[in-house]
Amino acid sequence: MKSHIERFLLGILHRNGIQPTQYELDDFINREVCGLWNKVAKERMDERLIIKNAVDTANIILPNGRVGEQYKADVSFCINGVLDYIIEGLDAVKLAYEKTAKGFVITGTAQPEDIKGGDFPLILRYKPKGLLEGEEWLERKLTLILNPDPKTLWKDIPTPRDTVYYKEDSQMQYVKVEEKDGVPCKDIVAASQRGRSHAHEGKPRDDHFLLHYCDKTEWYIIAVADGAGSAKYSREGSKIACETAVAHCKAALADSSEFENVIRQFADNAESQESRKLVGDEIYRIVGNAALKAHNAIKKEAERKEDAKLKDYATTLLLAICKRFEFGWAVASFWVGDGAMCIYDAEKHSADMLGMPDEGEFAGQTRFLTMPEIFANTASFYKRLRFKIYPDFTALMLMTDGVSDPKFETDVNLQNPEKWDALWKDLAENGVELTDDNEKSKEQLLNWLNFWDRGNHDDRTIAILY
Repeated sequence: MKSHIERFLLGILHRNGIQPTQYELDDFINREVCGLWNKVAKERMDERLIIKNAVDTANIILPNGRVGEQYKADVSFCINGVLDYIIEGLDAVKLAYEKTAKGFVITGTAQPEDIKGGDFPLILRYKPKGLLEGEEWLERKLTLILNPDPKTLWKDIPTPRDTVYYKEDSQMQYVKVEEKDGVPCKDIVAASQRGRSHAHEGKPRDDHFLLHYCDKTEWYIIAVADGAGSAKYSREGSKIACETAVAHCKAALADSSEFENVIRQFADNAESQESRKLVGDEIYRIVGNAALKAHNAIKKEAERKEDAKLKDYATTLLLAICKRFEFGWAVASFWVGDGAMCIYDAEKHSADMLGMPDEGEFAGQTRFLTMPEIFANTASFYKRLRFKIYPDFTALMLMTDGVSDPKFETDVNLQNPEKWDALWKDLAENGVELTDDNEKSKEQLLNWLNFWDRGNHDDRTIAILY
């Protein structure tokens, strides 16, 4: 029994005088149907290829991102013949996309705890015009590059215990001072953290500090030192410098009555040359000799150790002593090297530097306590000593360049009160509670020292009398 199509075709053929056999009819139908089918299939394929080529050559640019930072890519994608599309693979990096009138926008933040970074494959899957139900959508592969969070690339290798002159990777100290006659007294807190550059290689911390408060005489003593990274035993140099300087000041201030009488004379008549000389001599005797003894102690250690030189122990030294009197705070200091030492007054919006960073023979260098020339010229040495009386202040701060460089950037900025305001605010906003009797402030300050600043990964030490 012939089908409707066969009867229809036979009728046309017969009217034209053609009498095909069944085999001829079947062959005719197969040829025409397959030919038409192939023609339509080719037309559909050509249309699809045109759309695919347009998508494949479309200028889809996905800018590189960074793990831990907000990512946003505004991509133009508007191809004639693309009826719909989706982007697959963004879930793996915790990003998402949204279609716009001109294309799509990819946004979000990939977190370090989820991924480390790398090349992440994405698939732009799209529906071309003419696609029939059940047929697969076409696709274009894309690549999203997310650079690692620099913080995650740093290793934290503990310093080997058998290291010569082993030193703990961090140090912290808090000195609580009880109130006197109902008046609150300032406390001292300090912290020191091995820098990322040292931690990455398992090298020891070169910074050091030491704090002391004399209950009997009410004198504060603070020392901060930064061992030179290029000197192989500088970590011991900074330790000897702090310990020797503080020990000398403690001994010299054990009976401070004569010194304090000189200070009172100076407070009564600061313009008197005699009072200025007397106080200058006392500052030299106490603070200046503390620095000289520190130098000599380091020299003695270098001579004791086989195959060691004085320069192997190169270190800076910031040293301050202070006491509150009825007329104000007497502050004396010594400075050699870089870093910063400042009397900061938040209420008065003022910052008084107790010296300025040393410049070495060449740019980027500094001078060290271990250099004999520091003590060779008396006039030059005296310039490193400071003495001043302040009615009051918010904080006396001493820090190594691991803190001052990222926070102040230039030596000029060290004299800008706004920069000190910003530092004080930074401490408060990042968990350092500089309040009375807060022993936890030492842990808080140590945690604060882990702040991130690209390109600044040196040891960090800061001491604050507040």
